[in-house]
Amino acid sequence: MPIRILIPTDFSKNAFNAIEYAMALFQDKSCEFYFLHTYFLPGYARENFFSPKPSDTDFENRKKRAEAGMKRFKTRMKACEKNENHTCHYLNEFGSFYDTMQLKAENNNIDLIVMGTKGQTDNKSVILGSNAVNVMEKIRICPTLAVPASVKFKKPNEIVLPTSFRTDYKQKEINTLLTIAELTRAPIRVLHVQNRRVMVEARRKNKELLDSYLKNANYTHHTLYDIDLRTAVQAFVQSRESEMIAFVNKKHNFFGSVFSNPLVKELGMHTNIPLLAMHDSKD
Repeated sequence: MPIRILIPTDFSKNAFNAIEYAMALFQDKSCEFYFLHTYFLPGYARENFFSPKPSDTDFENRKKRAEAGMKRFKTRMKACEKNENHTCHYLNEFGSFYDTMQLKAENNNIDLIVMGTKGQTDNKSVILGSNAVNVMEKIRICPTLAVPASVKFKKPNEIVLPTSFRTDYKQKEINTLLTIAELTRAPIRVLHVQNRRVMVEARRKNKELLDSYLKNANYTHHTLYDIDLRTAVQAFVQSRESEMIAFVNKKHNFFGSVFSNPLVKELGMHTNIPLLAMHDSKD
């Protein structure tokens, strides 16, 4: 069964870099790549009654620009299509970015989303763009690998998996981490950040569950005490010059999202290495 990978593109340099990274990472695996470009006119948002509806001319002009961009993109992709392990599908869809991504991920049974960390319209002072944050936070049926524009593919020296062991794990999500670790021969460094010196029973069971999933992988445990997760990950990664981070991104309720930053934003503000966002099995 091939791995199904969805990659959004706005035809930018950042987006193409994510494509090259993904195709190099999975060069020895049977894969189906779905390259998705979305285009939209805000006036078509039905819930916004005060916004004038774009004319048919506006729509046709936007459609023609998208088609022309996709044509140039396909020409550029010819050099990337030579791998016999890979099948490429090109999707040019009208609709909002997030809704279209969600729909295509569901309809095509996508196993992994790979995307650049920023698009053409994102603030250059932030590392993770708004689309990357929203996809990592909201599309929870599969993991998302976010690739910074400055990162060219190389096999990571190790993959850091920060955890508090407050959550259990989903075999399917962990399998994505295991696949990447196997392909790159990268050891997994499980970084446990805790305040107490003695692990409570529930967290001990979650640790045992994770160990059972990682039993055939090359992995080690590391523990840091009395430090917030963001600082711990930043210090650990910088000191070891780690080259990938994987994490379980728990779903935030209303109060959690108001009073604390989601983990994806916490990590994304302080790293320029690829981030693999997995999801809590209870979500």
